[in-house]
Amino acid sequence: MKQVAATRSATIQGAAHAKRGCARTHQHLNERNGTVVVRATPKRVNAAAAPVLNTTESERIFTEAQDLLPGGVNSPVRAFKSVGGQPIVFDRVKGAYAYDADGNKYVDYVGSWGPAIVGHANDEVNEALKAAIENGASFGAPCELENTMAKAVIDRVPCVEMVRFVSSGTEACLSVLRLMRAYTGNEKIIKFSGCYHGHADSFLVQAGSGVATLGLPDSPGVPASATASTLVCQYNDLEGVKKLFEENKGEIAGVILEPVVGNSGFIPPTQEFLQGLRDVTKAEGALLCFDEVMTGFRIAKGCAQEHFGITPDLTTMGKVIGGGLPVGAYGGRKDIMQTVAPAGPMYQAGTLSGNPLAMTAGIKTLEILARPGAYEHLEAVTSRLINGIMDAAREAGHEVTGSSISGMFGFFFNAGPVNNFEDAAKSDGDKFARFHRGMLEQGVYMAPSMYEAGFTSLAHTEEDIDFTINAAKEVFKTI
Repeated sequence: MKQVAATRSATIQGAAHAKRGCARTHQHLNERNGTVVVRATPKRVNAAAAPVLNTTESERIFTEAQDLLPGGVNSPVRAFKSVGGQPIVFDRVKGAYAYDADGNKYVDYVGSWGPAIVGHANDEVNEALKAAIENGASFGAPCELENTMAKAVIDRVPCVEMVRFVSSGTEACLSVLRLMRAYTGNEKIIKFSGCYHGHADSFLVQAGSGVATLGLPDSPGVPASATASTLVCQYNDLEGVKKLFEENKGEIAGVILEPVVGNSGFIPPTQEFLQGLRDVTKAEGALLCFDEVMTGFRIAKGCAQEHFGITPDLTTMGKVIGGGLPVGAYGGRKDIMQTVAPAGPMYQAGTLSGNPLAMTAGIKTLEILARPGAYEHLEAVTSRLINGIMDAAREAGHEVTGSSISGMFGFFFNAGPVNNFEDAAKSDGDKFARFHRGMLEQGVYMAPSMYEAGFTSLAHTEEDIDFTINAAKEVFKTI
């Protein structure tokens, strides 16, 4: 059988051993193609001495995928279109680390785009899932785990008195949009440029994130009628919101926003902006919805609404509440939620909604996050990480701006300030692409788009932060 050197190519393997010391290897059979993969046990190297990154297996797998999947991926940003270079194909994850198909090890700051807040493949979550799967992966009927998870959400999130579980953040957002319209009897909705609320037709207007990464202003296939009732304003522009209400008096069902933008890079709101939205929606008889799919349980135990002290009428959730499994949820005031079928006339349903595995993983994840010191740890490692990266950039002569809240962070190659998507779009995308590739070669995996926030976890250590900052120092010298 053919042997594939998974960690280093044969031409550099001897040099790598001399530089790093001999690594232990083990073999396993690749069941798909019958090859024996020789995988070195990954060993961290000093950032300055990082060898050339070998991605032979990632290239092989991704090449095959392009004939099987649109663009070779099942979600566009994974294709590395905005940063260039070879997409990394993951083999496994554990704690704060990701391991690719070639055996390379990375400190991971994507965290499956947010869910891995307690660390990848957390032992406690895994054990809970192993026990749960013995009872079945899906029931299609009520189970008590749904009650347990609902109580955990209602107990933590200020605005939630009743909750409906679904299977994705997109599903949560398209459902809450229907709910806002059904409850108020109005059709128009205000969203903000650069805020992403999933790929439902009504939301694919100046949607940031994947759309911006690919340079698409909107998506073909979305009829004009689907977005005719979607009004768009700049983030952090309260006067613009007030103007839209004046121009559409009595016609607006509600306002939806990311309370901290994570899909145009990391962009925090001003306190005045959030408070102003709360005030104007109340005055106009419209609903306020925080899309907390990304911020939920990440920036505070009670989500962004607890952090900022602003209580919306409705909220959407996802990512963290599934503990790494597909999940979403929307919830809010009981009088509004009782509009949802079968309690009320607004129809929404889902085959896998509230499935026992997602509920089990979410319950255990929230339990871990509720322990003393969890959010203090996230705040400490994340603030040290972002400040260290920005200090290193400035020392090397680069203009940067950025910040963090708890376990969420981001920065731009931009003098700043960045208050909205329009500001973010002025950043140096080419420089970010070079930075991203350089960090990969140093053993650090960051989001492959400047329009995405980064995430830390309870598994990230001070050593990981030191390693990352040192890696950034080396990369900033070369870009």
